[in-house]
Amino acid sequence: MTLLCIASYEKGFDFLREAKRQGARVLLLTSLSLRGKVNWPQEAIDDIFYMPDDGGQWNREHTLHAVAHLMRENKIDRIVPLDDFDLELAAFLREHFRLPGLSESSTRFFRDKLAMRVQASAAGLDVPDFVGVLNFAEVDAFTKRIPAPWVLKPRMMAGAIGIKKIESAEQLWPLIHGMGDQASYFLLERYAPGEVFHVDSVVYQGEVVFAIASGYGTPPMDTSHTGGIFTTRILEYGSETERRLIEMNSRVLKAMGLAHGVSHTEFILGRDGRLYFLETSARVGGANIANLVEAASGLNPWVEWARLEAAPDTYALPALHRSYAGLIVCLARQDWPDTSGFDDPEVCWRMNKKNHVGLIVRSDDRAKVAGLLDSYTARIKEHFLAVLPPKERPTQ
Repeated sequence: MTLLCIASYEKGFDFLREAKRQGARVLLLTSLSLRGKVNWPQEAIDDIFYMPDDGGQWNREHTLHAVAHLMRENKIDRIVPLDDFDLELAAFLREHFRLPGLSESSTRFFRDKLAMRVQASAAGLDVPDFVGVLNFAEVDAFTKRIPAPWVLKPRMMAGAIGIKKIESAEQLWPLIHGMGDQASYFLLERYAPGEVFHVDSVVYQGEVVFAIASGYGTPPMDTSHTGGIFTTRILEYGSETERRLIEMNSRVLKAMGLAHGVSHTEFILGRDGRLYFLETSARVGGANIANLVEAASGLNPWVEWARLEAAPDTYALPALHRSYAGLIVCLARQDWPDTSGFDDPEVCWRMNKKNHVGLIVRSDDRAKVAGLLDSYTARIKEHFLAVLPPKERPTQ
């Protein structure tokens, strides 16, 4: 099995290592701007190729020609995008070279926020009221029918990047008109206050074979826009909220047609008590959520994804356990912050990244995890936290 992994950003080290461990031949296509800046796991990669890029963006036709030249002497079995922003390019290449995996059309359900909402609605799932910024009369009718505030979302960005909270029509229309030809790449959605959750899954032969539910502290959109500390923790196993999330997650992934791979899906529990679908993806959750999942369950989503791709016919889940875990991450004003003062025995992971603080705590006692997260949040806010303006586009 030869895998061509696409990574326009620094992602997927555990995937690369596990794919090699499974006996695959691993080729990596990455951004030229990352050359010499990223210490890729060379022991897991048979060859690395670089594409010229502009902030991680590659020319599609040039990439297709490069891969075509590569395939003249390499029989590639699968193309695997390691970052959310690489999904569309991978699908484009699969279509041209007739390789298995998500097509360009099916990839839309995991990248395009409008496509996934239309599909979820058609499947009978609850979603916040929305309208594509396509027909201005429909947008105007939406603003008159659905009270503000709303959120204006880029259809193809990941997470909270580029999202704006809109308080009135007077604020909205200058933004829309200012977009010009880019307006159709946005949607407008009812702002739904409530608790935000995520479910991280492994899907094999069309069935969700593993799923674990977690709840964010501050909603990611709020953290992204106002600055602050990102936290998430595993929900109580067997609780009503966990049961509802796991069940709705299966319905979402079936509706979107994911037959094989991993997913990170987000939901909001509205103040009306209803559970709403927010968005899904066909990739590992970002913000170090994979480490959280591994701490709580023993399952590393990157590793399982590599096993699914490299040895799909023999796939079986690893041995699992059930612990509680919590993750805390933020920007730090120190270049290399010293987190040695967080010395509780429950600390099982520390982030090693410039200008960042990140910790995971794990315990069989859910209340212990919650207490440590609350305590650590207060201490980090006082001694480390830095705040930068929200991102309008991804950065490497």
